[in-house]
Amino acid sequence: MNIKKLFKNNSELKQVIVVREDLKMSKGKTAAQVAHAALSAADKSPHKREWINQGQKKSVLSCADERELLELLQSAKEAGLPAALVIDQGRTELESGTKTCIGLGPTSEECLDKITGELKLL
Repeated sequence: MNIKKLFKNNSELKQVIVVREDLKMSKGKTAAQVAHAALSAADKSPHKREWINQGQKKSVLSCADERELLELLQSAKEAGLPAALVIDQGRTELESGTKTCIGLGPTSEECLDKITGELKLL
């Protein structure tokens, strides 16, 4: 996938957060994990400033379990997308080391859709 070419054709930037459904986190815990993923992934993107100026478009999606989460992360890394894995420190609801979600982008919406386009909204 040629990310630079896609930016010439489609300059709208987006971020996607993918959360594991199987963990059954509370709403507050989920919100905190999503925030961690959003910030961590944005910090890895060369397009962060432009994305902020565009209004920080993002979607929060769900996946079934850790296996699917890690497969999505690997696909994103192979495509050269900014990606961050959130691993919980175990201070509240989850055991330390639990992989809760991933943040992808901000990057081209088209690039993200190739990896996460089949997932459901959280």
